[in-house]
Amino acid sequence: MTSFPSSRQTSRRRLLGGTAAGALGFAALGTAIAAGPARSQQPPSGTYRIDLHAHFLPPDYRAALIEHGHFTIGGYPTPNWSPEEAIGFMDYYGIQAQALSVSDPGVSFLGGQEAIDMARYCNTYAADLFRTHPTRFGAFAVLPMPDLAASIAEIAFALDTLRLDGVVLLSAYNGVYLGDPRFEPLMAELNRRRAFVFIHPAAIAPDAKPELPLPDFLEEFTFDTTRAATLMMFTGVTQRYPDIRFQLAHAGGTLPFVSHRIGVASQTVLGELWPDTLPRPSVLDTATQISRFYYDTALSGAPAAMASVLAVTSRDHIVFGSDWPFSAATLPQSGSHDPAPGLSDIFDADQRMEVEHHNPLRQLPRLAEAVAT
Repeated sequence: MTSFPSSRQTSRRRLLGGTAAGALGFAALGTAIAAGPARSQQPPSGTYRIDLHAHFLPPDYRAALIEHGHFTIGGYPTPNWSPEEAIGFMDYYGIQAQALSVSDPGVSFLGGQEAIDMARYCNTYAADLFRTHPTRFGAFAVLPMPDLAASIAEIAFALDTLRLDGVVLLSAYNGVYLGDPRFEPLMAELNRRRAFVFIHPAAIAPDAKPELPLPDFLEEFTFDTTRAATLMMFTGVTQRYPDIRFQLAHAGGTLPFVSHRIGVASQTVLGELWPDTLPRPSVLDTATQISRFYYDTALSGAPAAMASVLAVTSRDHIVFGSDWPFSAATLPQSGSHDPAPGLSDIFDADQRMEVEHHNPLRQLPRLAEAVAT
């Protein structure tokens, strides 16, 4: 499917604005930051990648987004999606299978029964894809959050009946972040099930963020992932529920970079003002918790990002993610069939196989069994 990239040239120019010189500068900076000299080795050949950060927009779901005024997601034009387009994308970029998820705003832009019904529709749609394309798709269940009772019921249906591979949660719902005690029953259920949970950033309400002429996906999304992960550590969620395997989108946002900073927070003068309701973290405590997260490569397949992640966790906690179709304008457009060539500047071929194939399948046994047939 060699014509796939050229169909998106216009949107790529619109989003990136012809910043080739800037991109080269960032690439050079990333190479300099990476541990050791850039390898720039060839990735493994063939269709082998397992994509744990890939989105889908079933027809009724996308129609509801547009009907409710969601013409952009994180500042990116709400894309079209179809199974055929997804398979074409996967074939071109050597992706064996995708674990699909609904991006921000989930189904929380709806209310009450509408949100419950839309979550069920999206999850059932994903399960139907397993039957028609059993070796190409997995999925993370979307929940009708912040309705906890309905969400826990949907977890049971999605994981037990539909056999989806895990759950996707947004970093926050109506401004309430995942570490908040109000979500305790949900976390307890996910821990009981030893669930794999993909945390995707949520857009912040316009009146709660700076007025900048930049789309949310450039910066705000990374900050929101960091807020959710930090609060989950500081409120003890990650300690109380160690059997939940959390995947953080976009290389953990800014969490690797601020890892030391948040570890020493309670040891400084700020410790005197630390809320009594929060455990007082130490450098060792936060380092351990941060190392247990899983980090995907979506929009982060570059030496600077990966070197930062490797500074806080081991390579077996890095998984491949494409962020397609929202990343369509940022993918290589010059005939390369490698969706993240920057990974080869820090990982050799065997290490890329680990990150892009073995690590994802270790976390999703149903999908691993399906692709092995």
